[in-house]
Amino acid sequence: METKEQNQQNGAARNGQENRQEPAPSRRRVFLAGILTGVLVTCIAGSAGMIGYRLAEGGRAVVAQADPDTESGSAVNEESVKKLQLLEDEINEYYYESDDVTRSQKEDGLYKGLIESLNDPYSVYYTGEEVRDLSESISGSFYGIGAYISTDKETGYPMIAGVMEDGSAGKAGILPGDLIVEVDGNPVEGESLDEVVSRVRGEEGTSVHLRIYRDGKPDYLEFDIERAKVDETTVDGRMLDKDYGIGYLAISQFDTVTTEQFDTCLGELKQEGLKGLILDLRNNPGGNVDTVTDIAGNFLPEGLVFYTLEKDGTRTDYSCDGKNQLKLPLVVLVNGNSASASEILSGAIQDAGSGTILGTQTYGKGVVQSVMTLNDGSGLKLTIANYFTRNGNNINKIGITPDVELEFDSDAYTQDGSDNQLQRAQELVEEELNVP
Repeated sequence: METKEQNQQNGAARNGQENRQEPAPSRRRVFLAGILTGVLVTCIAGSAGMIGYRLAEGGRAVVAQADPDTESGSAVNEESVKKLQLLEDEINEYYYESDDVTRSQKEDGLYKGLIESLNDPYSVYYTGEEVRDLSESISGSFYGIGAYISTDKETGYPMIAGVMEDGSAGKAGILPGDLIVEVDGNPVEGESLDEVVSRVRGEEGTSVHLRIYRDGKPDYLEFDIERAKVDETTVDGRMLDKDYGIGYLAISQFDTVTTEQFDTCLGELKQEGLKGLILDLRNNPGGNVDTVTDIAGNFLPEGLVFYTLEKDGTRTDYSCDGKNQLKLPLVVLVNGNSASASEILSGAIQDAGSGTILGTQTYGKGVVQSVMTLNDGSGLKLTIANYFTRNGNNINKIGITPDVELEFDSDAYTQDGSDNQLQRAQELVEEELNVP
């Protein structure tokens, strides 16, 4: 979860054999119903404190050594600068396509490599173009294929977390749960989710080619999808039972546009006589902290929503005044792809006892990122803090355990579209409303 996040919140290589199918990633079935839905340098540490690097140059050995006295200090020092120059000289002289690599590309590789040395999947260096793409994502309007992309926790592959109504991806036949193996013929293995999303997006009217792994299919699937302007709908609402006032609200992610969309949908449900609510956060990868805090105020009494702790011990509290709390039966649906801001909301509701959490263990992303724009237009997304739930629970790499644990019946959903988790949630609301 980020202070300003595009957390749409990670293929197999072809190794030059165009027709050879890569090993299919092992994965379990994923459900999404009810919601809209390059490195030049890395830091190397040796146990002896000194590492030799050998490059062949006309039969002579070129060796650069790390000073053991600087291993814990800055990576930018006289020795590292010399080594960088050495590496660039070798690239310029021997790399077979060196003329096609610009200075800007090599510089970006240096910066990205430094951030990747943190081994933190949420910290990313952005080029100027990527910063612009991120800004569009946060605003909820961009040019893309009309699909939500997140990371499949089990395989690490980019996963279609959902398709938007009337979007290009859905029309082309892309389905929730599909794993992206290649984008425009290039494997995604080793790329961050942000890098994959950036390559999927592009200019309006252009097409992107995706190679897809779909569970149960013996071969990879190929799709050419036209990019179009996407005005993102992040909230979907409707009445499930008008006679007893049971409503349904699904939030696909917490973007800038989400608060207004939520308020509109909730207002419409109230006008229709809302008496009990099912809030669907399944497959919601997270989003903006201000957005989730605003929405949390509809479900919590006055007090803490969550708090963060930074490296220096600084604590920041996010609270609500409780004036807008819905005092009605509430069931929240979650699953293994409910992450970050969606865990903040479901965790706060659970801690406050203002609703019942139903589904399966959530993702477990309990850290906060901040996006910083640099003077040259590039940017940095950096993990800066842990966050804790209303009652002080650290859910990072753990997740939230539902009050009612229930696996999704994907076979039934495939056969007749039935959603056993949603059905059970409605039963729980009916019990609280004393529906006969």
